[in-house]
Amino acid sequence: MTTALAEPPGGRPVPVRWTRAEYHRLGETGVLAGRRVELIRGEIYEMSPISWRHALAKTRVVRVLDAVFAGTAWVQDQNPFQAGDSEPQPDAAVIPGRPEDYSDHPTVALLVVEVSDTTLDHDITVKAELYATAGVPDYWVLDVDGRQLRVFRDPAPIPGGGAAYRTQRTHGPADAVAPLAAPAAPVQVADLLP
Repeated sequence: MTTALAEPPGGRPVPVRWTRAEYHRLGETGVLAGRRVELIRGEIYEMSPISWRHALAKTRVVRVLDAVFAGTAWVQDQNPFQAGDSEPQPDAAVIPGRPEDYSDHPTVALLVVEVSDTTLDHDITVKAELYATAGVPDYWVLDVDGRQLRVFRDPAPIPGGGAAYRTQRTHGPADAVAPLAAPAAPVQVADLLP
């Protein structure tokens, strides 16, 4: 690895930040084999095991979005999404075009969905800012425990760098929400929940 370790100021520990290239080289060494990890702003996060409720919700989300976007975009299922110095693995990402149109991980998504059963705070803060900064116009967090869908839209720059969503709405199981990229195809929140 080429990451130089910074001299700790005043003896305090300094975190090592990883680039995407270093993260990939680390993965090639086998150090991360068998671990569910993602790179967020230069830090490697280990993700918790996928519960059955999470897996079922993700399967339902992908199935519904596949139907909504059939022939117009493709749904990436828990695969890496390139967002600047980060490489999250959203539960679902609607990517314009076809998989064959890409020579590397996509950097553009019409919609990103995170299924949250243990990571709600992380998904509505860190991940929301990450996806807003990447310019994702439509970000959904399916709150499995709260049985609701949180919809984040209208990303805009914030002072100090990065971006945040200006619009946040919460929808219950009886509600329907249309993706921004498919306004004529409302999705029933109940159809996404396990």
